[in-house]
Amino acid sequence: MKAPQAHAEDAVSAEIVAIGNELLLGIVQDTNTHWLCAEITRLGGAVRRATLIPDDCAAIEETLSRALTAQRDLIVLTGGLGPTEDDMTMRALGTALNLDVAERSDALAMIERRYRELAKARRVDQKALTPSRRKMAQLPEGAVPLFNPVGTAPGAVMENGPSTIVVLPGVPSELKGIWADSLQPYLDELFAGVFYDERHLVVDVNDESGLAPLLKDVQSDWPQVYVKSRPRSFAEGQMVWVTLAMGGEQTTVERTLADLAEELSQRLREAGYPVREASSDESPERTEHRTHEGGSLT
Repeated sequence: MKAPQAHAEDAVSAEIVAIGNELLLGIVQDTNTHWLCAEITRLGGAVRRATLIPDDCAAIEETLSRALTAQRDLIVLTGGLGPTEDDMTMRALGTALNLDVAERSDALAMIERRYRELAKARRVDQKALTPSRRKMAQLPEGAVPLFNPVGTAPGAVMENGPSTIVVLPGVPSELKGIWADSLQPYLDELFAGVFYDERHLVVDVNDESGLAPLLKDVQSDWPQVYVKSRPRSFAEGQMVWVTLAMGGEQTTVERTLADLAEELSQRLREAGYPVREASSDESPERTEHRTHEGGSLT
């Protein structure tokens, strides 16, 4: 794997592709993309695009080809790894990369282990490797299977040119389980030397539009920092959060954010806006997010 440069302009670029008819039909809410965006950002990456597409080989191939053409450092595909016929992500990945897709003994061993554990715990009726279960061991040539500690379908990681491709299940608990476990060594290598941090300012103002010209000037003066304001609704009372975020080498990031927070606070006060830096236990998020943890063991 390549080691990215530790500068904001060279942040690890990422693209997320969420696959599933159930997502586009509104049957299941796509919380995976939100979670992955937060995780990749926390690691110091920059998500450049996120897409929802159906369980369709042509759509998967087209979307993956576009991401590869854009030379994303990290491409994450979620969904379509189960035992049914409409779970076709691995097959589409092989077609898009012109690689053979075949049953892998290492992936099959992972599946066998999980069904043996689940049968022992009486969570499934029997541990036999049926054809449907064996289907989940089919990976493109060159892909490394990733053990699934929660469900049964392995994920996979592989390289294609400058891009690292990661394939994860669509069930959120399984996706998170692989991300935190068997995928970690690959993430550590990909994001080595990259640091991400945020500072938050709370401005006592009831109209975000009044801050817009000032924040525009600040963003122009500090292009290496992401500057974003987020207001409360009028019903919640006057308050605007201003987030300053940056990725890169740790010392540079920490110094830059501290300097900008001080300068922006001074500019805001001079413009007549009361401002303070948010405490560590405060959060700008005021919306409750419900995570869909549904799905069955396959």
